[in-house]
Amino acid sequence: QNVFNMVVEVPRWTNAKMEIATKDPLNPIKQDVKKGKLRYVANVFPHKGYIWNYGAIPQTWEDPGHKDENTGCCGDNDPIDVCEIGSKVCSRGEVIKVKVLGTLALIDEGETDWKIIAINVEDPEADNYNGINDVRRMKPGYLEATVDWFRRYKVPDGKPENQFAFNGEFKDKDFAVNVIKSTHEHWKALMAKKTDGGEISCTNLTVSDSPFCCSQECAKATVDAAPPCKAANPIPPE
Repeated sequence: QNVFNMVVEVPRWTNAKMEIATKDPLNPIKQDVKKGKLRYVANVFPHKGYIWNYGAIPQTWEDPGHKDENTGCCGDNDPIDVCEIGSKVCSRGEVIKVKVLGTLALIDEGETDWKIIAINVEDPEADNYNGINDVRRMKPGYLEATVDWFRRYKVPDGKPENQFAFNGEFKDKDFAVNVIKSTHEHWKALMAKKTDGGEISCTNLTVSDSPFCCSQECAKATVDAAPPCKAANPIPPE
């Protein structure tokens, strides 16, 4: 069906760089921290925060020890990223079903970082989207804005513009699904301890044949031991 689950990390139009914390037990969603400061994505004109619902496909892993045959670069050690282009602004932590439409190959500081373009299957327009060319037809300028966003989003932090494989061209749905399937195989090897994931916490409740599988009680104890959420810090004016 080319339909996959997506975990929403960043709702559209927001700026906080939230992501699945792969090194923490049970992989909660947390705000990224660099040099002791919470990370935000700047508003790079004309964009406001993230311009899609942004998240990840669970049970995928871009293996940093595997050189991608298409890009010539190794993986970025994270689940595969998704840009969901539907009309609804999703909630952080929401799990939605998305239809895959295509993919963009970002080269982020020398690492392969696939960006899957997808649409929520419950979007009222979802039936009209079956491939990357439908995005061009139905949402003119959105794909170009996506390339522009990924090229420039780190520039306000003093970093150079990002590069892309394939000259920044989008690959089609079949290509994207093959990328997801290969990263799923890397994830399976990680969960079976056939690949060394380094600091990644593979503790889980559902992969019964994984050496990292734990009980519901163990998982509950992990969650209960986490510090309670406090009031959010104010967003920095810059």
